Amino acid sequence: MKKILLAIVFLKGFGLFAQAPVAEPGKPLPAWQEGYLDLHHINTGRGNAAFFILPDGTTFLMDAGELDPTNARTLSKRNTVIRPNAGKQPYEWIAQYIRQVAPLKEKTGIDYALISHFHDDHYGGWYPGAPLSADKKYALSGITGVGSLLPIHCLMTRDPDYPMPLQTLLQQVKDERTVKNWENYTAFLKDQRAKGMQTPFFQAGSATQVRLLHHPASYPGFYVQNVKSNGWIWTGKDSAVEQHFPPIDPANRKTWPDENALSNVLVLHYGPFSYYTGGDCPGNVFLGDPAWRDVETPVAKVIGPVDIATMDHHGNRDAVNEFQVKTLQPGVWIEQIWTADHPGHEVLIRVTSPYLYTAKRDLFATNFMEANELVIGGLVRQSYKSLQGHIVVRVLPGGKTYYVIILDDSREDMPVKSVFGPYTSKGMNGVR
Repeated sequence: MKKILLAIVFLKGFGLFAQAPVAEPGKPLPAWQEGYLDLHHINTGRGNAAFFILPDGTTFLMDAGELDPTNARTLSKRNTVIRPNAGKQPYEWIAQYIRQVAPLKEKTGIDYALISHFHDDHYGGWYPGAPLSADKKYALSGITGVGSLLPIHCLMTRDPDYPMPLQTLLQQVKDERTVKNWENYTAFLKDQRAKGMQTPFFQAGSATQVRLLHHPASYPGFYVQNVKSNGWIWTGKDSAVEQHFPPIDPANRKTWPDENALSNVLVLHYGPFSYYTGGDCPGNVFLGDPAWRDVETPVAKVIGPVDIATMDHHGNRDAVNEFQVKTLQPGVWIEQIWTADHPGHEVLIRVTSPYLYTAKRDLFATNFMEANELVIGGLVRQSYKSLQGHIVVRVLPGGKTYYVIILDDSREDMPVKSVFGPYTSKGMNGVR
């Protein structure tokens, strides 16, 4: 027995001891295990949704988008189709995906959910003919639909009373659909609060608002750094924040930051590994824009290099600016797409430019449209490792190594399409 144990130690020491593959094409994704950090970017074709399983099994939903199907653009050739098919509503597909990968399938729930900002491709919204909750008090779309199917214990958002009281804003905007969205969402909140859901605002600067709930002492290297909410941006020191936007004039809409610029931003840290996600933050200032519309630059300054970055605003033309690219320098870019506008050609040029950083980088998209590929041309196939599918990042215990796994979004059973990696986290090389 002693000789057998010595042989095993010898084989492990020289990397000769066989290990099960992290995933295999054509087979189901192996279940999450204790110590893994799994980051699932769910593709429904109707907006953003990402489901995170933290190292101790704590769960976190980042957005649950659902575009309005009564809007002519949603069903046009300009936009993507529902994945895997139109047999269910997008919120139902999100919930089904979560049930399939959740660590506690017999008691599936969502510990934390965060809405990056209040646009329908990130949290849904009321529309004529939307299915109703069991008590018919609110319509089911996006986060309200997911929350009706899976219990959400803590739902965080930006404070909607910034930059002015919400009711004042609604009176100023005078848009019936916006008012109905809010009435529907607040009816959902009232119903879910009565069932125990907590609804705090996302606190910029905090590294403790989202925490491991099961056995955090086992993973001291894991934490979630809240970076930005509304105009408040973390300074990089303790939990201090600074206000980025100047005071507004309620009578002058040009002084109001738009909804995208108010997006919540966070960075997940797991030992040497880090992951950035920032909703629809803009970073490029176009003709006529105030300089403060660039929120990517002050955010990137306090974050520095990361391993993985999701493209702000789906890679649209007003986002992913030069400063962000050369500062974050991710080895992996993830782009969540639902229209031919994603990405802008100039964005792809910036992201792939060796003049902004020289290190190798791999790009992955959930839903790249043929129309945009035809316009951009060969740079697409040269840059992206995958153009279609659910994108799963699986970070191995300790955060030193991670893989990117593509799941087939055309099938309900979501078999593995391809596996990329292993990637070595930048913190292992002393980059951060």
